[in-house]
Amino acid sequence: MSTDSRISRKTLSIIIVIVTLFIVVLYNLPGSRRPEARAPGPVVLPQAESTQSEVTEKLSSLELIEQSPVASHPIRIESWNTNHGAKVLFVHAPEIPMLDVRLVFNAGSARDGETPGLAELTGRMLTEGAGIYDVDAIAKHFEGLGANIDTGTYRDMAIISLRTLSDPQYRDPALSVFYDIAAAPTFPVTSFERIQAQMLSELEHEKQDPGTLAAKAFFAELYANQPYGSPTNGTPESLKSLSTAMLKTFHEQYYVSTNMTVAMIGDISRADAEMIAQQLDQRLPQGAPAGELPPPAPLTAARSEHIPFPSSQTHINVGLLGVKRGTPDWYALSLGNEILGAGGFSSRLNQVIRQDNGLAYSVYSHFIPMATQGPFLINLQTRNDQTTKALELLNQTLRTFVEEGPTEQELEDAKRHLLGSFPLQTASNSNIVDYLGMVGFYDLPLNYLAEYPKKIAAVSLKDIKTAFKRVVDPGKLLTITVGQQEENHAEAP
Repeated sequence: MSTDSRISRKTLSIIIVIVTLFIVVLYNLPGSRRPEARAPGPVVLPQAESTQSEVTEKLSSLELIEQSPVASHPIRIESWNTNHGAKVLFVHAPEIPMLDVRLVFNAGSARDGETPGLAELTGRMLTEGAGIYDVDAIAKHFEGLGANIDTGTYRDMAIISLRTLSDPQYRDPALSVFYDIAAAPTFPVTSFERIQAQMLSELEHEKQDPGTLAAKAFFAELYANQPYGSPTNGTPESLKSLSTAMLKTFHEQYYVSTNMTVAMIGDISRADAEMIAQQLDQRLPQGAPAGELPPPAPLTAARSEHIPFPSSQTHINVGLLGVKRGTPDWYALSLGNEILGAGGFSSRLNQVIRQDNGLAYSVYSHFIPMATQGPFLINLQTRNDQTTKALELLNQTLRTFVEEGPTEQELEDAKRHLLGSFPLQTASNSNIVDYLGMVGFYDLPLNYLAEYPKKIAAVSLKDIKTAFKRVVDPGKLLTITVGQQEENHAEAP
């Protein structure tokens, strides 16, 4: 059986399961016990007298339907700026009665300054108390509405996300507290002490995780004099030095309108979207946008670091500075990387290191574009006594790929895979709001999603070879290994 046949049958099975769930949901709604007398129609929203469990069950059912590949639809992004300068991106999606709102602030760990962990701890505290609500009241409020609230902090950005039913009887009270979480967190001391202790405990656990140690050492070394090198979750010393006053100051500086992107998709009108953005704009101070991050200094020579760890496996991270988000040759780099190491079982690195030599269970390469140059990274783990051989093959494979580029067949296969999987990546509202946040935050063209397949299809062998030669120098790689020292261990070239 061909791979294409297996994929087609799997996709068909998924669609059958989703359609079955959809029918079951419709059948169990009030007034729909006689399916022969009722043509299939839109999912009916719960009425005001619905119980909390019914609302939660309804939202869960809608989420199952929303995840179906058949939910994909043309994406038309509308964009405008608020009076205070926040950027808004909106997609009207009436297919499912849900609303996703994501706030993206330029308030990631790159803004920590001298106190690593400040952005992370601030983000975790947002739902611990806001407005007149304490942490328990916030949790009960969203649970009672069948809504989900989430926060996250990364190197470039901090995110606050809301998913709710779009009916105003659920949407409006969910948004009301959502506004408080973004604009008026209270940073209660008891929650601060609890989360601070949790983060300190997490740092202790990380000492027993060689993969995390390798990743942290890689970023610290590659970005030694640039904010990306700061550990996102802090250090024991920095976490202990933080206070609620410092969190409030950080929030006042970075959680402001001019430093915010608002991404929305759902079953609401443009007028409703404008009202939501206006409410956020009025609640938050205008403030000032965060400044540009300093560019990192590229490696001038190959560098290696070994971290002793009592394990049977050695974790390996190899890489260098990659590219910024929005770089013109991103499509060539992305497609080339699919061939080199991101394409799973069929990739060059996997073929050489796993299939031909049995040195690792998996090996992957990544370009991670960010506001300034993000890393290009290859990672794997192998038995301690195979570390040298694995590194030799990794470097040899990378060098050959940069010098010669991919084959025509590899290019065709990679295009087929990326173009075939892309519709699934934009088939759900939750995926689309991710893209909206990225497009707005990194100031990408509004037609980014529409143009992506065309740009990938147009990439040539020469484009990939040129892009990799510009970005990847196999003679100037940073190599981090974490594990037991191999006897006669040779450093990677």
